[in-house]
Amino acid sequence: MADFDLSIDEKRVYADKSEKKTVYVAASVGVVGVDVSDTLVGGFRIDRRCDPRDVAGSPGEVAVATADDVLLIQGDDYHELGFGPATTVGFHRNRVVAADETGRIARFDESGWTDLGDVDDVHALDGSLVATANGVYRIDDDDELGHAGLDNVHDVSDPTGRLGGGEGTPLAATESGLYELGNGWMDLLDGRVTAVASMPDGRANAVGPEGVVARDGDAWVSDPIPMDETVVALAHDARAVYAVTDAGTFCVRTTTSDWRTQVLGLDAVGVAVR
Repeated sequence: MADFDLSIDEKRVYADKSEKKTVYVAASVGVVGVDVSDTLVGGFRIDRRCDPRDVAGSPGEVAVATADDVLLIQGDDYHELGFGPATTVGFHRNRVVAADETGRIARFDESGWTDLGDVDDVHALDGSLVATANGVYRIDDDDELGHAGLDNVHDVSDPTGRLGGGEGTPLAATESGLYELGNGWMDLLDGRVTAVASMPDGRANAVGPEGVVARDGDAWVSDPIPMDETVVALAHDARAVYAVTDAGTFCVRTTTSDWRTQVLGLDAVGVAVR
């Protein structure tokens, strides 16, 4: 049993208690904490040395998939969850979900890990959606996995399923384009899309053939970072969008500011905020 677990209300209070926050980057040396206050990027440090493969955030906590286990960050504490080596991590109904290289997918709660199913080539987890080389799979109300269409999916974003309720439209980044789930999957952008992140309020960003784009009403507009680097991962919170690049640069932009950057000089694979 996970006796350290916070209630959902406690997580949100913790997440909103200060204008200053830590954004977590999964990098080659481990988990790196970057201090951000509004549009200002402060210092950064190695928070935990490990071999991270993925990172994801939810109000009040961050999960990290590593070569040894899944880690849950609450406050300043890192908790080992006993999953074993993991390749991908996310949140479903405010609970950690993880996948390993065999395709096992499981969700963690106070009772421990519950297996949800097995699929091949898992690339990303978010909410009820699973991105795989064979398309999108979806966790249904009976906690079973079913194929939900598409092919060659690199990333997914499902704010409703991630938070366990509220607004939000599922998005999928694929080799052929960006798709939105409505009456089936609807094509939003053509071309290879490698990353996507969105919030219940409708804000969304993706990484397409021309770089970073942002949703503006029903349109998608260019939202380029101020350097010639490729964004490999995106994350949102209530105030800002965050990105990390293949060259190890951390980027942040609020709804009222331009992109601000901080060179980390580290190979990065993911970014998350709580």
